[in-house]
Amino acid sequence: MKLLIVLGEGGHTKEMLALVDLLGDEYEYAYALTKEDALSEGRIRLSGTCYRVIRPRSKSDPAWVAAGKLLLCFWQSLWAILYTRPDAIISSGPAVAIPLSFWGKLFRKAIIFVETGSRVRRLSFTGRLMRHLADLFFVQWPQLCEKHPQALYAGRLF
Repeated sequence: MKLLIVLGEGGHTKEMLALVDLLGDEYEYAYALTKEDALSEGRIRLSGTCYRVIRPRSKSDPAWVAAGKLLLCFWQSLWAILYTRPDAIISSGPAVAIPLSFWGKLFRKAIIFVETGSRVRRLSFTGRLMRHLADLFFVQWPQLCEKHPQALYAGRLF
């Protein structure tokens, strides 16, 4: 089974790589990360092909720049899905997960979303969008299941 792991910067990468460590070497891995992320690729312990896409938005981008970046990210995400041909896409919350999951859903791939552990009381913006796309939607705090009955609580990643 081939898994496409979506890495974000900082905590998202740490959580996803902890999950990859738990899953072990039984799977074939590929990784998607933003072109601007200089550190995540160096932290990968279980090897796999890395695909880089543009970050869909930056907080300082004007609306027209953000729209252009989002379109480019969707295009690059399509190519990453076509080249990777994953059985499942797993993410913990960076914005780049949305275009990748959109294409994955269109190609009938399993979408697994793990809300980042830093979200204790409410879902992130990405989480609020991904709960509609994800086949499995995990949270790392039990109180989030009370507000979101479709969410599954399976404990903390670390």
